[in-house]
Amino acid sequence: MVLDEARGELLLVAHRKAGLWLPSGGHVEPMEDPWDAVLRECREELRTEAVPSAVSGRGPFFLTVTRTRGQGQHTDVSLWFVLKSDVGSVTSFDEDEFEAIKWLSLQEVLAEPGDTLDPHMHRFTHKLMAACASSRDTLKRLPKTSGPATGQHPVTPSPTVGLP
Repeated sequence: MVLDEARGELLLVAHRKAGLWLPSGGHVEPMEDPWDAVLRECREELRTEAVPSAVSGRGPFFLTVTRTRGQGQHTDVSLWFVLKSDVGSVTSFDEDEFEAIKWLSLQEVLAEPGDTLDPHMHRFTHKLMAACASSRDTLKRLPKTSGPATGQHPVTPSPTVGLP
């Protein structure tokens, strides 16, 4: 799942086979590390490099088990990784797999009808919002420190995601 951390927006793709707005993604090849699959799929589908988000790093943030729709139905076990990117940095995509892409705020994702999205998208979005709020609360509780002896100013942490 691609997240613009500064804007608090998620990238969704209109998946041709599923007929739904989904996060981009794909299948892990035999003997492939899941993070390597993320790197590969990001390059193949979104024509960009995968960069781990502050929310989850290189580990999966969410796990789902879903029966797919359409031809070739099967059960997908999905590891949802959160990647960071800016809205303007994803400029092309795999048009054989996707009809379109769109960025939505977390609130806009929750306002979308559930039958137009991945069946777990609302639950994922609620979990992401809670994790981002928790990160902001943790940052607020960090002790204030004075600058280093060299006279440099300390770096002030900023919130992970700018939510309204």
